[in-house]
Amino acid sequence: MKNIIIFGAPGSGKGTYSEEIKTKYGMGHISTGDVLRAEIHNGTELGLIAKDYIDNGQLIPDSLMIDILAKTYDSLTATNGVIFDGFPRTIAQAEALKEMLKERGHEMGMMIELIVDEETLLSRLLNRAKEQGRADDNEETIKKRFAVYHSQTEPLSDWFEKEGIRNTFTWKGSKDLMLSEIFEEIEKQNP
Repeated sequence: MKNIIIFGAPGSGKGTYSEEIKTKYGMGHISTGDVLRAEIHNGTELGLIAKDYIDNGQLIPDSLMIDILAKTYDSLTATNGVIFDGFPRTIAQAEALKEMLKERGHEMGMMIELIVDEETLLSRLLNRAKEQGRADDNEETIKKRFAVYHSQTEPLSDWFEKEGIRNTFTWKGSKDLMLSEIFEEIEKQNP
């Protein structure tokens, strides 16, 4: 099974679809958001640094993310491929990920891009804030995160296209429909 990168704006369903793919195909899963929240919750040095960036709607510095990612990835090497959820978010991170995997004799695999309109994203994130009590999901911070996504992360989509691994899936109002399209593409690329 190829490694999979789940890509999309905040609230596009990266975690939801990652969990479904992980369960169906027995893959490892690295959610940078979950890893960072655990570091923050545990009050580690990295967690305190990360919290400052997150609270201001900014991305974590690449060097910190690559270190976390490599350590987490190495702990999952016995799995049937790994899902990268929320990483990479910049071209520099994508190049660093490609290099880190190459050093281990592995490849990025395929990128799954989730395309969802911004109105739906905002509604999802505000609902998530109410349900999960996440301080990083208030309207002001969400709008900052969208701006960061559009300026720093969205251009990465073209980089994946040039790598020949980009697969786009547009929200049509149904999670099940989206999942069936994603599963079909995964199976096509992993016969």
